[in-house]
Formats: sequence, structure tokens, C-alpha cells
Amino acid sequence: MKPATIDMLRAHLLVASLTAMGIEVLLCIALPLLPISPSFFTSTPFRLFALAAIVGGVVVAREFAHAEFARAVRRHHAIPAHTGTWQVAAATECPRHWLVVLHLRLTGQPFVLAAH
Repeated sequence: MKPATIDMLRAHLLVASLTAMGIEVLLCIALPLLPISPSFFTSTPFRLFALAAIVGGVVVAREFAHAEFARAVRRHHAIPAHTGTWQVAAATECPRHWLVVLHLRLTGQPFVLAAH
């Protein structure tokens, strides 16, 4: 497998696992407050809901990252290099460069961190 593909899959798995962790934290907070039987968590509707929530979390993260990437391109914090890679400005220049880098990783585009 190409390194860019591995990086892209790794980024998707990271976002999915962080989304699952967030759902688990919300359930741990809500569980004492709601009268839910433990058998509910092994049911098919709950599993489908969890899967849909994780996929939705990945889609939302991709949209936020894409919007920040578009903003970085407009402000010249991310510029295409001559080699086909993107140059992304360092953290001091681009306020949310981690979202720009996340977008590039999720889309499998090569990039380098550069200082403007």
C-alpha cells in the first residue's frame, strides 16, 4: 500500500476512534440519569445508532477540516508547491493548521509544513 493511503486510513481511524470515545463519555454521563436497561446496549438498534454516530462524526470532522483548508488557501496559509504537494504554514502563521493538516491527511494529499 502507498504511504499516502496508509496515512489517509490512519487519519480516518483516528477520527472514528475519537468520535467513539466522545460517544462513550456522553453515555457514561447520561447512563446514571436515564432509566436504561443494560440489555439495550447489546441490541441491534443501539449498534446501528452507534455506527451511524461514528460515521456522522467522521463526516462532520471532514467538513470542518475542509472548510478550514479552504480558508487557509484563501489566506495563503496553504499553497500548492511545484512538486504537487501542499505547503502548509507553521502553527504561528495558520491559526488552525491542525485542521488543515487533518484535511490533507483525510484526503491523502502529500504536504510539507513550511514557514511563511
